[in-house]
Amino acid sequence: MQRVCFTLRVKQERMDEYRRRHAAVWPAMLAALSDAGWRNYSLFLAPDGLLVGYLETDDFDSALERMKKTEVNKLWQDEMASFFVEMGGSKADDNMMRLEEVFHLE
Repeated sequence: MQRVCFTLRVKQERMDEYRRRHAAVWPAMLAALSDAGWRNYSLFLAPDGLLVGYLETDDFDSALERMKKTEVNKLWQDEMASFFVEMGGSKADDNMMRLEEVFHLE
C-alpha cells in the first residue's frame, strides 16, 4: 500500500467556490475514484490557496492512469481547470507535485 501526498495551488479568488464544489462531488466521480483504487482520499486547503491531497492506494501511477481513462474524470478536470493557478494548459492530475514521505507513525 502506498500513502501519497501531493500539492496543487488554487486561485485565491476561487477558493470559496472550490470548497462548494467539493462539498458536492458528483456521485459518478466518487465511484470512479473508488473503482480506480483511490482510498482514504482527502483534500486540505490552506488560506493562501495551497491544496494538499492525501490518498492511499496499491499503486498510485496505475490508479492515476485508470482515472485519466474515465469520461467522468475528463469532465471533472475540464470543470475544475479554471480553479488552479496557471498550469500551462494541462490538467490538475498532470500537475500534482508529489511529496516524499519522510516519516509515518504506525
